Amino acid sequence: MFKNYTINQTTLPLDVEHYIPETDVAFAVHSLVEAIPQALFNQIEQQLGRPAYHPKMMLKILLYAYTQRVFSGRKIEFLLDDSYRMRWLANHEQVSYRTINRFRSQETTAQLLAEAFVLFRRQLITNQVIDNEAIFVDGTKIEADANKFSFVWRKATTRYERLLDEKSEAFYQTLYQEEILPCLKEESQSDGLTSDQLEEVAHHLEAELHETQVQLTHEKCKEKQSQLKKKRRMYKKYLRQVQTDYLPRKQKYERYAQLFQERNSFSKTDTDATFMRMKDDYMRNGQLKPGYNLQIATENQYVLSYELFPNPTDTKTLNPFLDSFLDRHKELPEYIVADAGYGSEENYMYINDVLHKTPLITYGSYHKENKKKYKDNPFNVENWRYLEEQDTYICPANRPVPFKNYSRRKDKGGFIRDFKIYECEDCRNCSVRRQCTRAKSEQKRKIQVNNNWRYFKAECRKNLLEEKTGSIYRKRKIDVEPVFGHLKAHLAFHRFHLRGKQGATIDIGLALMALNLRKLGKYMERKVRKTEKISSILTINIKIELIFFLRKNYCPTLIFFCSAISLVHSFFEDLKVIMLEGW
Repeated sequence: MFKNYTINQTTLPLDVEHYIPETDVAFAVHSLVEAIPQALFNQIEQQLGRPAYHPKMMLKILLYAYTQRVFSGRKIEFLLDDSYRMRWLANHEQVSYRTINRFRSQETTAQLLAEAFVLFRRQLITNQVIDNEAIFVDGTKIEADANKFSFVWRKATTRYERLLDEKSEAFYQTLYQEEILPCLKEESQSDGLTSDQLEEVAHHLEAELHETQVQLTHEKCKEKQSQLKKKRRMYKKYLRQVQTDYLPRKQKYERYAQLFQERNSFSKTDTDATFMRMKDDYMRNGQLKPGYNLQIATENQYVLSYELFPNPTDTKTLNPFLDSFLDRHKELPEYIVADAGYGSEENYMYINDVLHKTPLITYGSYHKENKKKYKDNPFNVENWRYLEEQDTYICPANRPVPFKNYSRRKDKGGFIRDFKIYECEDCRNCSVRRQCTRAKSEQKRKIQVNNNWRYFKAECRKNLLEEKTGSIYRKRKIDVEPVFGHLKAHLAFHRFHLRGKQGATIDIGLALMALNLRKLGKYMERKVRKTEKISSILTINIKIELIFFLRKNYCPTLIFFCSAISLVHSFFEDLKVIMLEGW
């Protein structure tokens, strides 16, 4: 006997929602998008043209597709036909891949994703999944959707532009001395001609060429005709040189200068991508590739905020990233946790004095300074004896190193550091000079002391030695680091699929939210599984208790066991309450 199998007959239920488990990630996607305020959708609604697909539906199918490691527009379109979860989220609509790609590259999608992250964090705090005590910041470099050989370097562009300016300047001086061109440059302009000035030169040459052609037409004398033809050839040569060489190259270099901004390189395929040194592969092949520096803030392995930056180092990204977090979520937790790549005087000062928060960030030499070899080295300035009243250090040779003058330095970002310069009075005939300094024999030993930097380093060591803040910092390795592993290994997100900073931001936003939803779905699945396990244990316990209760009238010796079973029952009831409160 076989079960009935007829695919041409209508069966119940008709709604595919009944086939989806309650703990499926599709329900997490649906709940998150439905929580976005309707007012945000009303702002992007257009009254003209054909009615568009609802942004809720488009965002749902994108988020669910990213949770299933599907990033291509054509594969998402295929998934709408193949997956009944996608059919339920799309309400049985058939969406073209062009519509999908067009939607996820719009600015409105970035706004919806930003609001989704705010709502997701708010729900995590409300349900006590995170305690909002600290955020863990870290970054990684992800390759852009660009050709790795389409590089443009600032140094090369500057050098070629300087050579072009020299040629155009000599060309202009030649035409000016021959009285072909009027004075086009200002007295204060020392560089070569700009693109506008080269266009003006081309217009003058065209006018002179046209005038020469008219004269040649009306001239009857052969000798003058020969002179005019020679003049015409010269004008054509000059005009061709400007239009085919000087002007296009100058326009190209000026366009490159606008694209560079503060960067040293960019890609012709994706002009927002910067060439960065990526991590070595399995064969230890490290090379420069166009990419973005992704910065994220996490808690309990949930991504709360993200941002893309063009600079490859993490030090200069922390302050603007915290500003974007504060602007998006309107608050910051008490502790900002990051690794030594973010440890700098500027970052410490900004978090302490501007944000009024506590940085739990190590610095580059933190672990080195905690070693015994460093502490016992007499030639380290940190180990020198300091006389506060005389403002003098005592070197290993017991010679005074008094204060000399103040010094102030400004870095490329505009941050100012103040130093105190100390110089030894006499280093001649010093027995430990070679170990103390590498300066020339006639120069005296100088040391530079930054008291602000020393204060922040002392505060860092103090915070990391305390029990509470030290335990929070130790969570960093198991909180933010696994997120990048899940992103690249589990989600298989190794490079961006959209070009431009806006497209890359939307692309990584969808991927990070997909990670959050996958983790939340597994969390709910474990919660339901534990609840079912406890309920099954309680059911067995109640059955055993009923058996003993029914038989105690016939067997008085079992009264003791009945009381013991009731105690076990109360214990399991208390255990259930405790575990549910903990979840």
